[in-house]
Amino acid sequence: MTAPSSSPLLIGCAAGFSGDRVDAAGPVVDTLIARGGPAFLIFETLAERTLALAQLRRRADPQAGFEPLLDDMLRPVLARCLQHGIRIVSNFGAANPLAAARHIQRMAGELGLALPRIAVVGGDDVSGAPHRALLREQLGDAIDNIRMVSANAYIGAEAIAAALDAGAQIVVAGRVADPSLTVGPAMSHFGWRADDWDRLARATMAGHLLECGAQVCGGYFADPGYKEVPDLHAIGYPIAEIGRDGHCVITKAAHTAGLVNLASVKEQLLYEVHDPGAYLTPDVVADISAAEIDQLGSDRVALCGVRGHARPASLKVNICHEGGWLAEGEISYAGPRAEARARLAADVLRRRLQGLSLRVDLIGALSIMGDDDGRLLAATAAGDARDVRLRVAATHTERAQAERLVREVTALYCCGPAGGGGVRTSLTPRLNTLSCLVPREAVPIHFEMLDALQEAA
Repeated sequence: MTAPSSSPLLIGCAAGFSGDRVDAAGPVVDTLIARGGPAFLIFETLAERTLALAQLRRRADPQAGFEPLLDDMLRPVLARCLQHGIRIVSNFGAANPLAAARHIQRMAGELGLALPRIAVVGGDDVSGAPHRALLREQLGDAIDNIRMVSANAYIGAEAIAAALDAGAQIVVAGRVADPSLTVGPAMSHFGWRADDWDRLARATMAGHLLECGAQVCGGYFADPGYKEVPDLHAIGYPIAEIGRDGHCVITKAAHTAGLVNLASVKEQLLYEVHDPGAYLTPDVVADISAAEIDQLGSDRVALCGVRGHARPASLKVNICHEGGWLAEGEISYAGPRAEARARLAADVLRRRLQGLSLRVDLIGALSIMGDDDGRLLAATAAGDARDVRLRVAATHTERAQAERLVREVTALYCCGPAGGGGVRTSLTPRLNTLSCLVPREAVPIHFEMLDALQEAA
């Protein structure tokens, strides 16, 4: 069991989504080691659709379903983390936390390390038959008319904290809320109660600033001539210094590029926050309406003034289900009257593909600002763009119907306007999402040590 501490806690983040850069952890770990003291390394690798994709991989292979880049992310830093007492917390377990934990154990053995104590957090997966009645209560008949791929509750930090209190060096979870990856270590380190709302809210917002990885350090922020970020190609990842009261300072890995300033922190602080006075998480309702941020020095920004209120009685559940097929086709037109030729090609496809609702984009002339029904495209007079990529997409429940689009775009080579080339097509299974709230007590959150699970097996 770990005893509460009053010393500041360092938490570094080395991933903000599945597929993030795999070389991010090295400089973060170097900095945590150089700074000394209690420290954690977190990887945030889930998004709304990630779990469904992971569940599909698990269907194909029962030993898969966790973060595909787990080995690339963790192997280069695992030995140093264990040697220096840097504990690791992540949701890279995705749809199969147990398999991820076993993979890490094998990794440690291959590196010649003493096997670490690994905890597996479970309970978020509510896709099984025992939970079907619960989901039907919230969604009605809609749940009976879909082919479910995944259903996961956004659980909080308590199980993470409990696992760390029990001595876990690595905690592997599935769908915990992103900020909870930071709240759990802080709860364990400082010995906070689960109803210490102000401190939990402050740690939650520290976690919110970390959760998107390089974003708070200038990634997804840079705008040349307006918001300059030096050497964006070598951007560093963030580190939070959290005090016993929960207030934090955000900085970044030493000897890396990017920046941490008032503007980058403000943008990330408000990112995906629907109500600054009531940011709902499984751990607490955070209130940043009176928050204050201050630049303490180069790449050091302090956040204080966050307040907390009692956590919601419900947990959010995301359900992903099979949604038919997405067909896409692209072809390029260049030179004089390129835009007019691309528009003519789109008209040919509309006339040939009766019964399909098409999304048409003229990339290079009109795409992002167009709507799915093509109304803006039709209402906009043809311009004189000389380099246009025509993209056409459609969805359908039947594969054969979606394939019509693929064939017709390919046929534009000889049947369409002059000068078309570079056709590319794809046909992809589509996932749709339903969301609901379920009572907190209906989700049996727990953790178990990997060695205990293996002994029981």
